[in-house]
Amino acid sequence: MKSLGFTAGNQIDLLHCGAEFFPALIYAIDHAQAEIYLETYIFASDATAGLVKEALIGAARRGVVVKVTVDWIGTGRRQCAELCQEFSREHVFFQAFNPWFERGIARMHRKLCLVDRKSAFLGGLNINDDMLSDDDAHIPLPMPRWDFGVRIEGPLVRKIFLEMETQWTKLQSLALRSRWELYREKFSTRAHDSKAALAALVVRDNLRNRRTIQKTYLKALGGARESVLLANPYFAPGRKLRNALASAAKRGVKVTLLLGVGQFRSQDAVAHAFYPNLLKHGVRIVEYRRTQLHGKVAVVDEEWATVGSSNYDGFSLFVNHEANIVVRDAAFAAALRKHIEQGISDGVSVDPQAFVNIPWYRRLGYGVAYLLYKNVLRVLTFGKYLE
Repeated sequence: MKSLGFTAGNQIDLLHCGAEFFPALIYAIDHAQAEIYLETYIFASDATAGLVKEALIGAARRGVVVKVTVDWIGTGRRQCAELCQEFSREHVFFQAFNPWFERGIARMHRKLCLVDRKSAFLGGLNINDDMLSDDDAHIPLPMPRWDFGVRIEGPLVRKIFLEMETQWTKLQSLALRSRWELYREKFSTRAHDSKAALAALVVRDNLRNRRTIQKTYLKALGGARESVLLANPYFAPGRKLRNALASAAKRGVKVTLLLGVGQFRSQDAVAHAFYPNLLKHGVRIVEYRRTQLHGKVAVVDEEWATVGSSNYDGFSLFVNHEANIVVRDAAFAAALRKHIEQGISDGVSVDPQAFVNIPWYRRLGYGVAYLLYKNVLRVLTFGKYLE
């Protein structure tokens, strides 16, 4: 695969759950002086989202150029209309991604914010209260949603700016020559070789980066020597990633999957269809049930780590627009590892023998769920999900 374009000299701060993420985000917005870009899948109507909305409007009133993109499905048609009206009154630029599926089936699942081209935020957190279910805001969660974001300062921020500016412009009407100039600037950045801490932006779209995130995972798994910790709420990867996990475990790497369960029964059934083969090859699977696990994070060995919006399923890896950061830094990896290990400690390990002996009707249900999922993804990805 092509170089990820790592840059050195970045300050990457790990932010755990909304209690750390939203105060940092709102502080940055409140101190913005020139421009703000924000992308999110869900922009809810709860109290937390209200604080972010007020901060964005306050910045616009100070003369800051504020551009907000939300996903039409994730945020909802009615909420998009209300946000459009309110933001328009306050001179905040607003657009919904792919309304009425005008641009196909892809969704904008990225969670990004850029402030003054000096700092950026990226991760798995939507603009919603992490004490409320993201399926139904009327359902309280027993604990804050388990999720992660990062605050970034340094050279990588420019790449994030170019990515967000391109995404905003792509959704506008633009002459062909202007589009070419924009893409040429975006992809002209070269990788920086350095032994210092490195970070790279990894995006997935349906143009030049169709498999970038999957290939990044495959390369990390293929090079793993000692351990792999992977946490994700929606586990339904294609054959290549499943084989990479099993292969790492077979060659002696300690592979542990921390998976969110209990949110969608159909999703759980699909994930369970993969358990027997993974368990057989030595992959440890831990189910997290204390609250909604929404983090999409991984740590490989001592210094490779990733945080982002991409789930470990066919929709994120083959259909939707996603954004992750890969960090090569021992201190950052250790901090993220500590959180994942705590999640593993709070979870329930799947007993390989007990799972082998599950009733036939459950096994049949898991197989049917996977068959339906596989065939849907086969159609949506033109067969790519099966690879």
